Amino acid sequence: MAARRIRPSLYISVDIEADGPIPGPYSMLSLGAAVAGVQDADGFTAADPERHTFYRELRPISEDFVPEALAVSGLDRERLREEGLEPALALARFTGWVREVSGGAQPVMCGYPASYDWTFLYWYLIRFTGANPFGHSGCLDMKTLYATKAGVPLRSVAKGTMPRELLSERRHTHHALDDAVEQAELFARLMEWPGPGSPR
Repeated sequence: MAARRIRPSLYISVDIEADGPIPGPYSMLSLGAAVAGVQDADGFTAADPERHTFYRELRPISEDFVPEALAVSGLDRERLREEGLEPALALARFTGWVREVSGGAQPVMCGYPASYDWTFLYWYLIRFTGANPFGHSGCLDMKTLYATKAGVPLRSVAKGTMPRELLSERRHTHHALDDAVEQAELFARLMEWPGPGSPR
């Protein structure tokens, strides 16, 4: 019996900034993404995370927001009411970009942690475009990846507990594109990392 052909996975680091804990009552205000690399039967190949990127700021979808959440990004909701893209347009453009950079590979969203960003991204994609280019399960959490490779409990993982050589030299700015690029570098290093105690 012939072996089933495995399609490559294209990993896309995604970061979002939002004004509350859940989508619907609260709004995704910005979306940043950067191609982190591709994995095929021969292994993982890192990408230049600044080469293929996406960034949009979105119009809020409700009047509700949590001031502390909004303060994290520093985004101005009043400015975004005037200048932010309609979510349907922003997410349609994002879907087009994902399909363009993926080529024949299967896109996989990766995040740190993925749970928050994936929740907003998935909800917005289904709500405003009716489809998700990553499918219903094309999501990889970097904290889980590290915990598995390091052999440590998931809840013990933080960037401060990781070996310094895994971390990006870029600052975490809470600008969605900056952070997507930073996380793409972390992801690539994690994919190439053999685990603790092994020479790189």
